[in-house]
Amino acid sequence: MRHLLLAALLVATTGCGSDTKPEEQPTTPAETVSSPETPNSSDEPSAKAVVPAVNSIGMQFVPIPAGTFMMGYADYGPAQVTGPAHKVTLTQPFELGVYEVTQQQYEKVMGTNPSIYKSPVNSMNVVMPLNPVNVVSWNDAVAFCQRLSEMPEEKATGHMYQLPTEAEWEYACRAGTTTKYSFGDSDSELGNYAWYYENSGDRSHAVGLKKPNPWGLYDMYGNVSEWCYDGYDGYESGSVTDPINQLRLRGEQVIRGGSWNLNSGYCCSAWRDKLTPDFRRIHLGFRVVRRSIK
Repeated sequence: MRHLLLAALLVATTGCGSDTKPEEQPTTPAETVSSPETPNSSDEPSAKAVVPAVNSIGMQFVPIPAGTFMMGYADYGPAQVTGPAHKVTLTQPFELGVYEVTQQQYEKVMGTNPSIYKSPVNSMNVVMPLNPVNVVSWNDAVAFCQRLSEMPEEKATGHMYQLPTEAEWEYACRAGTTTKYSFGDSDSELGNYAWYYENSGDRSHAVGLKKPNPWGLYDMYGNVSEWCYDGYDGYESGSVTDPINQLRLRGEQVIRGGSWNLNSGYCCSAWRDKLTPDFRRIHLGFRVVRRSIK
């Protein structure tokens, strides 16, 4: 069962259904995007124009407010994977990366680039600095967060970095919506928002080339699947507050979001999967949460 203590944070493959931004690396302040305000009386955040915050290595973050949403799906996919749909309340605001962590950013922090660039004809180690870092395990992603948090510039600003919890990820992905995708229930628009099996050319692409969701987050439905902080377990059936599974049953961690090699059924807001924390795969990457510790 899922632990309910978010304070403790500070220390799968089944689908949900059937089957352009400039090329430059976005390491300078982005254009103004839509981002949520404090939730209103209906518990659904409204949008306002914000400029993403930028950290010491050029990563961009948008503020995500506290709020309540329905997590999971009752109508798509097997209930043991995407359901039951249940009410989740997140009591603390956070900042989430506008983009998936890129190869360039990962190398700045870790001093190495583990990524493999896959083309239709071969797989090889080729530096693609604008593409999301891939072939990284959950352990690698956690190590990146820890090392970034320890950088003097980040300590000076009072920031620390972590993987998002599964609930934070889905809440941000939905961006106040209740449909299969943040843009509706139809797959017909997915190609405008995601690199996935039908349009990727069998490879990842530079981050931020597709449309963002309503809260200014890019590539939530494709490019690479993303590690979350939680261990994988079944959902609670009732309402929960600040859920996070620290039991790590069977030693499996949650991954979220579609990827360049998955079809549309695996790209919806509620899709989830699980892998062991040391597992690396060509379509696996991550994005990070920034929290204030001052």
